[in-house]
Amino acid sequence: MLAALLLLLSIVPTGSKVVNSMSQCAEFLLNETPPNVPGILEGGNIQDQNQYEPICQTFRGIRRFVTLYDTKNKIPVFSASRYIGTNSKRPKKAIWKIEPQLEDIHGNENMRKDVKGKTYNNQAVNSDYTNQGFDRGHLFPSSYASTDDDKKSTFTLTNIVPQNGPFNKGRWNKMESCIKCVLDEYCINNNNIKEGFLVIGAQPGNNIISNKINIPSMLWSAFCCYSHSEKRWLASAHWGQNIWDGETYLQTKTLAELHSQPQVIGSLQPIRAAPGDDIILRATWSLR
Repeated sequence: MLAALLLLLSIVPTGSKVVNSMSQCAEFLLNETPPNVPGILEGGNIQDQNQYEPICQTFRGIRRFVTLYDTKNKIPVFSASRYIGTNSKRPKKAIWKIEPQLEDIHGNENMRKDVKGKTYNNQAVNSDYTNQGFDRGHLFPSSYASTDDDKKSTFTLTNIVPQNGPFNKGRWNKMESCIKCVLDEYCINNNNIKEGFLVIGAQPGNNIISNKINIPSMLWSAFCCYSHSEKRWLASAHWGQNIWDGETYLQTKTLAELHSQPQVIGSLQPIRAAPGDDIILRATWSLR
């Protein structure tokens, strides 16, 4: 089962900055093992380096989480992190940042605020979202980050997609809260340490804003962890259409069901359901 979970929950590229190799930032990957994503990530290498860039999200000199960024669609493919709990609140004032090395590989590896009036060719900037009718929707959410600086690091446009407001603030937010409760309650490992692994992604759609940023048709989220209390690996997945109206809650699914949705994550190696999925189904339902 662990091998099966690895196929999904280690689909993130790594590096201390924008890089081509998978050899760094392995601490954000379950068992430090990347899978193959045909046409995108194979043998630990990005296949189209003109479009997809692996970013180890660095803030104030510390690597916080990892993202695969699509420079053509100007949105992340997915972001991933190791969950260890949180001990701080959402920053009172969000400062939206960009990744300097997407424009200049020799630039500073730390994310920073964009320069007003400057043209950026390979990424979205804050003004691109102004008066466009969409939220700046996190993939890796601030609420999952541990420290105050970790939370601030999630406010980078390379971790953001255009998200319909009712979807972002409604059913997607409810799902994030439910999964966080499960992580806090069940994901305590044999060393009595809270630990879980998350991968959260977006599927490009057919429309754009600001003449360049793709509006995802769907967002998806998956996690797994080892639970000492249950003596097994636990996992679940969610996805939903990025539309104004929709169901009140996103249904909890297994990893196998996520894999069966080609419009969600494309072609991955086969994934089978985890024995712990039934526990997560019951837990998330009871938290609604």
